[in-house]
Amino acid sequence: MTRARMPRPHEVAAARRDPRLLRAFQERDQDQTWRARGVCRSVDPEVFFPAPSEPADQAIALCRTCDVQGACLAWALEVGDCHGVWGATTPRERRAMLVAWRNDGTDPLIPGPRGEPPALSAAGVGLGPITPA
Repeated sequence: MTRARMPRPHEVAAARRDPRLLRAFQERDQDQTWRARGVCRSVDPEVFFPAPSEPADQAIALCRTCDVQGACLAWALEVGDCHGVWGATTPRERRAMLVAWRNDGTDPLIPGPRGEPPALSAAGVGLGPITPA
């Protein structure tokens, strides 16, 4: 078994712009019953947990047709699930997304933890979360 490496800066930058991550931010608290409506309910779970040497293309294709893709990805990022395909992402993609997901609000494009808007300076640069004095 190999140990997962930390995502590289360019992977994190790409993850921050990924529409799947942005959708997960929008849908993370909307509906807690998303699992009952997932396309994955009608498919063998083995499809979503391929061996490391096998491609995950079939699972990703199924996920892309699913209405609850954003909520599924949000759940996987929230709990830190690092195995299998969740929300049309591979474990490697999610490791980069986790950096943005657990962001402390310093990125002006990504909301801070638990959905707070990022703190911005007059120039539009993230300053971190706003804390009450």
